Amino acid sequence: MKMRFLVPLLAAGAVLVGCETTKTVREPTYQEARDNEFIPANQAATKQLLAQLTQSVPAPSTLVIASLANVDALETSSTFGRIVSEQISAEFTKSGYRMREMKLRNSVGITGEGEMLLSREIRELARSYDAQAVVVGSYATSRDFVYINLKVVHPQSNTVLAVHDYALPMDSNNRRMLRN
Repeated sequence: MKMRFLVPLLAAGAVLVGCETTKTVREPTYQEARDNEFIPANQAATKQLLAQLTQSVPAPSTLVIASLANVDALETSSTFGRIVSEQISAEFTKSGYRMREMKLRNSVGITGEGEMLLSREIRELARSYDAQAVVVGSYATSRDFVYINLKVVHPQSNTVLAVHDYALPMDSNNRRMLRN
């Protein structure tokens, strides 16, 4: 008789203990995604570059862009560096520039984890893509921010035609993209 009450009591206790450890994970909303400032910050930075280029490299010039490089390891990039360069390329395209997609070719400028441009490769890369300018950039991290430097470079002379610096917060999303 004791056993008849003990088994259901233990089963009920196990169920209640299981319920106690269940944690609710909060998912981000579509509204929060729309309000996220990551993309608008990169678009605003690109507009700063575009404002400097209207005379020297007007649209519809052809440009190529490299993934942003980690300033502490210039031969590597990260998810962060690659997505920022994609967003910059998109803004140039919307402004009438012809952006050549380097990822479609394996043989030119692809090293390590991203499309890295070394100084000695800029001229050859621009020539093979018939590009009038090359967009390059780097980023550095601190405890609170990711500092980004963007440049548009004339490939024959290595002259910087446009430059813009800005910072993004070192939030959990940026931290995660920088690890990959």
